[in-house]
Amino acid sequence: MHRIVFLCTYPIIWIFSKLPFWMLHILSDGIYFLLFHIIGYRKEIVLNNLKLAFPEKETKELKKIRKEFYHHFVDIFVEMIKSFTISESELNKRYKYTNPEIFKTLENLEKSVIMMGSHYANWEWIINIQSMTSINCVGAYTRLSNPYYDRLIRKNRSRFGSDFVPTRHTIKNLLDNKKNNITSLYGLLSDQSPQIQKTHYWAPFLGVTVPIHTGAEMLAKKHNFTVAYMNVTKIKRSHYSISFEILAENPKDFQDYEITDLFLEKATKQIIENPALYFWTHNRFKHKDKAPSKSSQKILVKN
Repeated sequence: MHRIVFLCTYPIIWIFSKLPFWMLHILSDGIYFLLFHIIGYRKEIVLNNLKLAFPEKETKELKKIRKEFYHHFVDIFVEMIKSFTISESELNKRYKYTNPEIFKTLENLEKSVIMMGSHYANWEWIINIQSMTSINCVGAYTRLSNPYYDRLIRKNRSRFGSDFVPTRHTIKNLLDNKKNNITSLYGLLSDQSPQIQKTHYWAPFLGVTVPIHTGAEMLAKKHNFTVAYMNVTKIKRSHYSISFEILAENPKDFQDYEITDLFLEKATKQIIENPALYFWTHNRFKHKDKAPSKSSQKILVKN
């Protein structure tokens, strides 16, 4: 069945990916109308998330943000389709690195890097990052249930030189690279909700106390990797800029969860600046009423 689905749908996706952006934007507008006004896909979840994150805003303003979000949400979808055939030169025109000199700084540190980011603006187009640095770039992604699409998307994301591995294989990849003295940069989106039974840390995110992923900090402390943050900004439709900053050169010098809190602070500021660019369809606050007392939280890394 997976093969049949792939063979029936991929030719259509490939044809759409060859369309110029102005035609893809017309397509996006049509999908937006269908998704938002006819189907109403997750509209209540999005509005409830916005109410939790911005309790000071009136419902009218939140609904305006919601509409802007759905326009952007569908644009991200068609931009992902375009990724199948977009050239590197075209991608470089639309996804600009504003401080590429930071990669020279990271290279001079001569150790691997954990790059933390969130589901904001367009995180997918960072597939051209390998052209910016000699450090081996690795992105973690969620494996798709359809193995044919999974192989295709992994191959497509890797065609500009970066490597992409399923999330559950990230640690194995990291250990293999470390064993073979391959300095690497690992891109980890750290704003998702972890499994509740594996949660070590709860903290305010957009003003709501929720379970927080601490894997990036844990790996950085255990292996003494530099921690950096990526900030993606939307310039205009299908045009973005991305910048980076170092959060911790020596992560073992930080208290437990301090690096994670720095990430949350950066991500929150980014989202507040333009809420419509965040990934609001994800039910990020579903565990908000289950937070344990501070005394019951585990220690992340023992010194």
